Amino acid sequence: MNIYLSIIYNSTIKYIHYKMAKRDYDHLFKLVLVGDSGVGKSCLLLRYADDAFTESFISTIGVDFRFRSAEISGKRIKLQIWDTAGQERFRTITTAYYRGADGIIFVYDITHKESFDHMSSWLAEARRYATPGIPMIIVGNKSDRTDRVVLESDLKKFAQDNDALYIECSARTGDDVKDLFENMAKRLIAIREKDEKPDTGETVDIDRHIPARFACC
Repeated sequence: MNIYLSIIYNSTIKYIHYKMAKRDYDHLFKLVLVGDSGVGKSCLLLRYADDAFTESFISTIGVDFRFRSAEISGKRIKLQIWDTAGQERFRTITTAYYRGADGIIFVYDITHKESFDHMSSWLAEARRYATPGIPMIIVGNKSDRTDRVVLESDLKKFAQDNDALYIECSARTGDDVKDLFENMAKRLIAIREKDEKPDTGETVDIDRHIPARFACC
C-alpha cells in the first residue's frame, strides 16, 4: 500500500470507529485547517484540543484529525477538526477533505510573508472543491511574536476583498484560539438551525453570532 492510500485508509478507519460510538451531541461539524507547512496548524489544533503547546511538532503527513466536544449556545457540539499537510506533494489528498466540510480555517504565519501571499491560492482551491458559500476564517497565527512582517491592516484588506472573517491568535500562548474554533461553531449552529427551521418568513441574523473580536470587511 503506497503512502497516499495508507494515509486515507488509516484516517477512514479512525473515523469509522468514532462513528460507531454512541451519539452524545446535538451537532457534529467538520472543520478543515489549511495553509502552508510550518504556519502552526497542528499547534493550533493541539492548543484547542488539549490546551498544550510544543515546539517539537514535525510536519503533518497527509492528514490527521482530532475531536473536541463543547457546549456552545446551549447545544452539545462535537467538532471534527482535520489538520491537513501544507506540502505540495500532499495537495491531492488535502483537496479531498474540502468535500463535506462545514467550515474552513485558513492559517498563515504573521512572521512569514510568503505564507500570507499563498492565501489567495488556498482560497481559490477551497472555492473549487468545497461547498459554495461555506463559512471561512482567515487566521494569522503567532500573534505573540514581535517580529511580524504581515500587518493586521494587510489581513483586514485581504479578508475584505475575499468576503471572509479574520482573526489573529497564538498557539503558543493560547490567545484567542478557543474563540477561533468556538465562534466558527456558533456561526455553523446558526446556519444549521436556519436550514432546519420551518419557513415562517422570518430570517436569522447570522452576523449576530460573530463576536466583536472577529472582523469582516
